[in-house]
Amino acid sequence: MLRIILVLLTALILVAPAHAQQSDFNTLLETHRAKIEKPSRTTISPVLEALATSQSPGVAVFLEKWREKQLWQRKADGRFFYVEKADGGKLKLIDVDTGAEAGLAEQAELDNLKPNSGVRAMIAAKLVQFQLSDPDPERRLQALTALERDANESHLSILRAAIEEETDPAIKARKVRLQLLLTIKFGSDSANRVAAIRSFAGDPGVDARAALNPLLATSVKVFDTAPEDVNVAKILTPGSDIEQDAAYQLLVDAGKARPIVPLAERKQALIANIKDGVVGGVPVAELVTQEARDRAYLALAATGAVPPLVSRDEQRSAVANHVFTEVYAEPDPALTTAARETLSDISTTVGLYQFADLVLDSLSLASIYFLAAIGLAITFGVMGVINMAHGEFIMIGAYTGYVVQQIIPNYTVSIIVALPLAFAVAFLAGVALERLVIRHLAHRPLETLLATFGISIALQQIAKNIFGTQARPLTSPSWLDGAWVYNDVVSISYIRIAIFVLALAFLGLLLFILNRTRLGLEVRAVTQNPRMASSMGINPDRINMLTFGLGSGIAGIAGVAIGLFAKVTSELGSGYIVQSFMTVVVGGVGNIWGTLAGAGMIGSLQKVIEFFNPSNTLAAQTYMIIFIIIFIQFRPKGIIALKGRAAGD
Repeated sequence: MLRIILVLLTALILVAPAHAQQSDFNTLLETHRAKIEKPSRTTISPVLEALATSQSPGVAVFLEKWREKQLWQRKADGRFFYVEKADGGKLKLIDVDTGAEAGLAEQAELDNLKPNSGVRAMIAAKLVQFQLSDPDPERRLQALTALERDANESHLSILRAAIEEETDPAIKARKVRLQLLLTIKFGSDSANRVAAIRSFAGDPGVDARAALNPLLATSVKVFDTAPEDVNVAKILTPGSDIEQDAAYQLLVDAGKARPIVPLAERKQALIANIKDGVVGGVPVAELVTQEARDRAYLALAATGAVPPLVSRDEQRSAVANHVFTEVYAEPDPALTTAARETLSDISTTVGLYQFADLVLDSLSLASIYFLAAIGLAITFGVMGVINMAHGEFIMIGAYTGYVVQQIIPNYTVSIIVALPLAFAVAFLAGVALERLVIRHLAHRPLETLLATFGISIALQQIAKNIFGTQARPLTSPSWLDGAWVYNDVVSISYIRIAIFVLALAFLGLLLFILNRTRLGLEVRAVTQNPRMASSMGINPDRINMLTFGLGSGIAGIAGVAIGLFAKVTSELGSGYIVQSFMTVVVGGVGNIWGTLAGAGMIGSLQKVIEFFNPSNTLAAQTYMIIFIIIFIQFRPKGIIALKGRAAGD
């Protein structure tokens, strides 16, 4: 029995502090009950400070519930609870300290405390202190994100304290960066602010520029003499840096010069002073010219009846006798000097990263043009056929991918299946076109061009009849969503990266086929000298058929790739046929490396033109075509000319 009594006493001793702590929190709330019931921005600060310093584990939840208007008060005794819905329309009471159930109540027995927006903002600011030190890294990241969007001066000291406790290196780096940004904006020590400003030298982040640019905001001020106690950005020269009229208006606004009387006011003044058909000694009938009206007004001004006019000489004299300056809004010259120098460094870095981003965009566009044109380069180089229906094989590949996705809902699997299937479908379509049309028009390029142009229109109409005129979705897998972001300047979508990798893979595959296989040897032989190849036992008709099918199949794969980021319509291929021909011609007919060089040149040229004229893509296309026409005049066989006897054909 004695042992049982000792155990019970020990348990009571251990439990007693917990109960004391729980009751302490409720006691604290009871102490500040009146201010919690009817809070205001002026009375809430002591309450929030008392809650924060209490170190009670329930404070963070209490503040969250209070901010979200989920705090309730029982009318009978004034105690605070959280509530949950219960059966029978009643509310289940949850103790704010322990989180335990505290019975049921009717809604009429409770008051829902709803602080106004100002109080909620103050609660949110105090809540950050707990969120930044929350054991859950996700909660800390959420708090950081909220601070990055909307921080105030009170958060700076809280953030500095939270940095020392942070254990996650990535989160700590974000906290340090945000602390530097807040120091620039809200810091009280000039040296610390200058150090924070200079820490962002060469940093391309948008947040850094957003923090620094306000320091260099200026306004135009006018002074009687050269100012000494203001942070001057620039002395303005009237007539050069600032218009004379604008300078004089600044003097008027500052009360340093007489205002100019507008014509409308002068007209009203003349009307108001008409007496017996005369105003200012001038008959009303004579007031048909501005000179007569000015004479009448000056006469009235001489008598003091109206405000006097300001002559041009008086305006020029007044402007010349004052100093006009651009003055920084930030009064500390050390801060503006540091901000100006740091922004200059940042501008240089941003320029370099913009160039890198332009290179990435150019490579991305070049890979798309390469995929679209390589099939055309093969058929054009081997057969000399100008296939105007090449774009429709791209369209066939895109629609093949769309159909596969209707059957296979898994986007990753559907794309894996669609790529070889698009090649097969476009290959068969190309073989059919070569067998039925192209071979019968051999060595007649004009008729071939017209025939394939007609087939292009026919294939587009067939696609419209089957799939309709609306764009069809070709959805990329989730792992291709988004973009690879290096910083705030350089980024590229994962789809573009995937297309670039696909283009490299096809480049390697084609080089292997043409240089390491019998088919490639025969294709190169027919390309360079069809008659000699025929005499060596090679069937040119068979090679032409396989080559045309291969080029069409590659266009089908390009269609799947292009369809992942472009609208899949019957006109999809027609948007790439011009660029494909330009790529082949500029690069060099029948040469893979030439096609690669042509795609790189055209992709880079288009992106450079769009960079300088981003709002007008049509102009970019026009300038690019003009440049290519000029280029062809100087190098008609392209960047990499075809070698062999066929080069002279």
